[in-house]
Amino acid sequence: MIIVTGAAGFIGSALVHGLNLKGFDDIWIVDDVDHPEKQKNLDAITYSRLMGKDAFLKELVATTLPACTAILHMGACSSTTETNEAYLRENNFEYTRSLAKYCLKKGVRFIYASSAATYGAGENGYCDDESLLEILKPLNLYGASKQWFDLWAKQEGVLKDMVGLKYFNVFGPNEYHKGGMQSMVRKGYLQVRDEGRLKLFKSYKEGFSDGGQERDFIYVRDAVAMTLFFLQNENVGGIYNVGSGVARNWNDLATAVFRAANKKIDIEYIAMPESIRDQYQYHTCAEMNKMRSAGYTETIMSLEAGVTDYVKNYLTPNKHF
Repeated sequence: MIIVTGAAGFIGSALVHGLNLKGFDDIWIVDDVDHPEKQKNLDAITYSRLMGKDAFLKELVATTLPACTAILHMGACSSTTETNEAYLRENNFEYTRSLAKYCLKKGVRFIYASSAATYGAGENGYCDDESLLEILKPLNLYGASKQWFDLWAKQEGVLKDMVGLKYFNVFGPNEYHKGGMQSMVRKGYLQVRDEGRLKLFKSYKEGFSDGGQERDFIYVRDAVAMTLFFLQNENVGGIYNVGSGVARNWNDLATAVFRAANKKIDIEYIAMPESIRDQYQYHTCAEMNKMRSAGYTETIMSLEAGVTDYVKNYLTPNKHF
């Protein structure tokens, strides 16, 4: 039996779908189904039990859970604009620590979602070497909350016994419940479909044109494949980036969306809200050598291929996995 937390959400439900494709259906999923689109995510996957996150934590602390082989912990507050530090500490750090301690005690494989937000502005690079964890400077409390656990695991000397995955800009099916935190592929597609135009932020940094800000975009299918690689290779532990290893800009993404939707390119550059200008990342790019050295050999889809599959096979027909 495998447990997936955050399983009604984006990456969580995609992971369950990936497990289903590999023949796994005895999967306990943990989440609070607080959005109609989350229920649709669940309707598209196969599992054996659904539990709320508080009820699950209660059983875990009481050690009344049945034996499981792995916990894939994707559940967290993923809002980069969340300002309640106490909430993030409880939800993203303390909850994760409770799961980690349980898995370490019971000998259960523990794979958890860290985040590329821990890298901050990237002034110290995007290398997933654990020796560099202390120098990273997240730009927001969400990134800090992920960093708290990474540092705790390192300080306790247990990183080698688990896997922390720093997901970069993941996009794909089943993200429809995320509101303003949806990928620009989904938000941009809706703009193109409804208005024929796509809006991008202007640049406020020398060396970056409007729409020229860069991200490491990765299609959710590749993010799932990388995550499940660590489920299949239990001897591998530590912190790993989950990205494409290629920096692409927002103009590239917008162009891919227009072409996948068979629409004429029409981009409008709008002012970036002042509230996020000081926290905005202008460049991210995952270093992927460590992932490859661990034995991951699969080809990673290009931005254009991922956007085309997403738009044509999921967004246009309004499908989930």
